[in-house]
Amino acid sequence: MSAEMKAEKAEAAAWFRTLRDQIVAKFEALEDSHDTGPLSDQAPGRFEVSETKRAAEDDADAGGGLMSVMRGGRVFEKVGVNVSEVYGTLGERAQNAMADRKGIPGMKDDPRFWASGISLVAHMQNPHVPAVHMNTRMFWTPHTWWFGGGSDLNPCIEYDEDTAHFHAQQKKHLKPHGGLLHPKLKAWADEYFYIPHRNRARGVGGIFMDDRNSGDWERDFALTQDIGRAFLPAFVPLVEKRRVQDWSEADKEAQLIHRGLYAEYNLVYDRGTKFGLETGHDANAVLMSLPPMAKWI
Repeated sequence: MSAEMKAEKAEAAAWFRTLRDQIVAKFEALEDSHDTGPLSDQAPGRFEVSETKRAAEDDADAGGGLMSVMRGGRVFEKVGVNVSEVYGTLGERAQNAMADRKGIPGMKDDPRFWASGISLVAHMQNPHVPAVHMNTRMFWTPHTWWFGGGSDLNPCIEYDEDTAHFHAQQKKHLKPHGGLLHPKLKAWADEYFYIPHRNRARGVGGIFMDDRNSGDWERDFALTQDIGRAFLPAFVPLVEKRRVQDWSEADKEAQLIHRGLYAEYNLVYDRGTKFGLETGHDANAVLMSLPPMAKWI
């Protein structure tokens, strides 16, 4: 495999875009089909799509992506589905982070990088419908490459059967990659999506991986694709089941307070948020994950 991996990069970026298109179409279909229950008399929501750019100090082409955001829909209060393909030279802070956390030698001598991925966060109108997060990505430097990502469910009102369905779909899609993989990635998600200063998880978990490089690019890419493929069958049935339920003011209050936890995690701990801001990607796209409204007590 060549050091530049041009064909592999193109294949990964194209897959993330395909997954984005599938999710956007399905979410708009959910808006259209919501014809009974709370807010069903509103106009269905639609995504607003804009291009994003990564800022480069020398004004060179540094890549960008598409930011797709829907606000004020029947089902989705705010949902963003972003794809990006960025490249250039890592700044000193990012170089040090890569060298320290990932143990990559030579980053200071050749700090070039390339990254592509999809990132999704959905905040729902109905408090009975769980919020959700999903992302998958590929990262390359001249020294190594890896995949990462996953998805996790963030309900403010928990239903055991919903949690069980979400995990079962993820387990089903990971099964072809070995029976031990799902428990490993589930435990990794429990550890990663944890808020230390609150001594609690931000949701009911899911799957997560980072630094995935088995030495077999095709194998690791296939795993990354199946993590992405698991998302819609894991999440959409929960939306269809819960979106028709009535809610109370207390339910909405619980949702807004739970969103505060989500915002705290993303601003304090999330690696993707930190990396996006440090490498000059469009701040609106990086912070797309923040909820439209939240409360703290």
